[in-house]
Amino acid sequence: MATAFAAPTLTVLVGFAMILFIVVIIYMMIRHQRRLKLMAWLMQEAIKNHDFTFHLPTHGLLFGERAMQEALNSFGEEIAKQVTMNEIESWEKLTRVLTHEIMNALAPINSISQAYLSDPSIKGTDLEEGLQAIHHTGISLTSFVDSYRKLTQLQAPSPENVSLADFIATVRPLYSGMQWTISIPETVVVFTDINFLRQVLVNLIKNAVEACATKIDIRWMTINRDNAVKGIDGRSKDHTGTVSKGKLLVSNNGTPVPADVRNEIFIPFFTTKHRGSGIGLPLSKKIMAIQGGDIMLADIPLSGYITTFVIVF
Repeated sequence: MATAFAAPTLTVLVGFAMILFIVVIIYMMIRHQRRLKLMAWLMQEAIKNHDFTFHLPTHGLLFGERAMQEALNSFGEEIAKQVTMNEIESWEKLTRVLTHEIMNALAPINSISQAYLSDPSIKGTDLEEGLQAIHHTGISLTSFVDSYRKLTQLQAPSPENVSLADFIATVRPLYSGMQWTISIPETVVVFTDINFLRQVLVNLIKNAVEACATKIDIRWMTINRDNAVKGIDGRSKDHTGTVSKGKLLVSNNGTPVPADVRNEIFIPFFTTKHRGSGIGLPLSKKIMAIQGGDIMLADIPLSGYITTFVIVF
């Protein structure tokens, strides 16, 4: 009698456990799908806002889903690089046409004004002052336009392994009047053209000085990847054993970039300075782009500073 009663009870318990197991599996599947839906929405919003630097997490995904997410993350980076290069190429074409036409127009103005100034009959007359103004303006404009040829005449980079901390130490004495804060591990090595990198960094610091900055903060931020592993020295390394990609944050406490021109500061010819040429930041962006990197103005500056630029390696 007792055995007959126990059998149904065991069957009920097993059935209940199976039902509970199925409910848990369904719950986990629904939760997982909602997570995937959220990640898809976040990616879609990032693309809508032209932010192709997104990197959504891959932990907790099945191997196929993980591979798909890693591919989409890499795809976003490639889109960002292509968009940057297309913008640079478009501005280069426009700059090439403008500089060619302006130089053609300036050549006769400069030569004719110089010829008249050399005429003895002009010396000491009221015309001399006007011709001097025309000639000096023409020369100045020629020099200004000629500087934009740098955007289209950059030599190919010669990248090498560069110790970032040692490199910064060579730039710091150029602006000894600034208060420097440097946070770069001695182990950080980047693969870049050292002369190009110096030009980029000097451009940023020069702009900071002109914006009345007194403090400069330069720090390294490693880009953590889900597929990265830690090296024996504690550094973040990928599976090839090379130092993973990172960002160099360059901050200053100078006058902020006006909100209405934040998206235009990397456009050639654009400047907020009275005597600026508008070539420093566009040139810096091209220098980084041709090496597979980028430079951008951070939406939110480093705490305690007004402006932060991000150099991506």
